[in-house]
Amino acid sequence: MGAIEVFNRVEKKYRVPADVYPDLIKSLKRYMSEDAYCKNSSFYSICNIYFDTDNNELIRTSIQKPVYKEKLRLRSYGIPKEGDFLFLEIKKKFKGIVNKRRILLTFDEAKKFMQTMEVPLDGEKVNKQVAKELRYFIDFYDVKPKLFLAYDRMALFGKDNSDIRITLDKNIRTRRDNLSLIHGDEGEMVLDNNDYLMEIKVINSMPLWLTDIISAYEIKNVSFSKYGTEYTNYIKRSGFLC
Repeated sequence: MGAIEVFNRVEKKYRVPADVYPDLIKSLKRYMSEDAYCKNSSFYSICNIYFDTDNNELIRTSIQKPVYKEKLRLRSYGIPKEGDFLFLEIKKKFKGIVNKRRILLTFDEAKKFMQTMEVPLDGEKVNKQVAKELRYFIDFYDVKPKLFLAYDRMALFGKDNSDIRITLDKNIRTRRDNLSLIHGDEGEMVLDNNDYLMEIKVINSMPLWLTDIISAYEIKNVSFSKYGTEYTNYIKRSGFLC
């Protein structure tokens, strides 16, 4: 199983009303194709465990919109089972540029990581440099599993330009208990409606056809973080101060 382990890109987010989605996706598919996880044009689920400090330092910093921020997560495509691979990744953002550094873990390695927080440094599929960076991050912040977050995704990539990727996510759901990827993907909904969160991910600038589609459907650029929105809601429910 091949995987890009290090990459940089610009990400822009948009809120897409449910009634706009059917026509929007038709327009996008004139220029884009579904990725390999979209079976017969269906959405697929992505499950994540986010890690943070005891006092939620990483997400508290993130929602203040600093010039630089970073987060750590363990990700699976669907509910993982024995034989599946998972990603352990650091996501960094500096002046609007997103950098991801990640390694591929086996199912057993991921289970062991959740128990010990030890990053494997050996094995054919492990980028040792990235693994060392992950270990440093974990030791420096002393992070622990803090949040399960899942959503259903439609993902597209450019037919003529593979540097363009668009994802549309729905049913964003979270839980702060039972922090395991193998125990189902149920959780509380983050959004109260059926809107979609669209992310446009490009290495350089957006092509003209894409800016025309965004303009035609009057889709608005938004500042939205799945984890950040959940944390804000969590604080409000708990009556704590950020």
